[in-house]
Amino acid sequence: MSDLRIEQVDSDASLLDWQHVHNLLIPTAPLSLDDIRERAQRNVLEVAYVGDVLVGCSTIRPPSDETPAATVIARILPEYRRRGHGKVLYERCLVRAQGFEAPAIETIILASNVEGLRFAEARGFVELETYLLPGDTIPFVTLRLQ
Repeated sequence: MSDLRIEQVDSDASLLDWQHVHNLLIPTAPLSLDDIRERAQRNVLEVAYVGDVLVGCSTIRPPSDETPAATVIARILPEYRRRGHGKVLYERCLVRAQGFEAPAIETIILASNVEGLRFAEARGFVELETYLLPGDTIPFVTLRLQ
């Protein structure tokens, strides 16, 4: 059973924690603190801890004119995977995303994150598209919940 504590990003310390997880797991698209502050204005950003130990982060993007689907992204640091933390964080994201009443729910995973892709597929997500950001060598995979 996961003993995860999840908090919304609302301070410099939590911004730094969110940044740490994101930039470690998505090294092809690192974000500055200003980038994250801007994202926190339009998305729900959360950090996850076991006790005082940072284990992950999440993003919930509401639907927009560009993307009518809600997007959920749950990230757990590799050393804390397979303990139920990802499931708890993902389920929380899913509940919040369903509150947007979007026509679909999607997730985005770096193609090199084989564990993350398996995790999403095991929960009913199917690949929608693969895309490469300018200058990147590892594509992102967008999956939609069926």
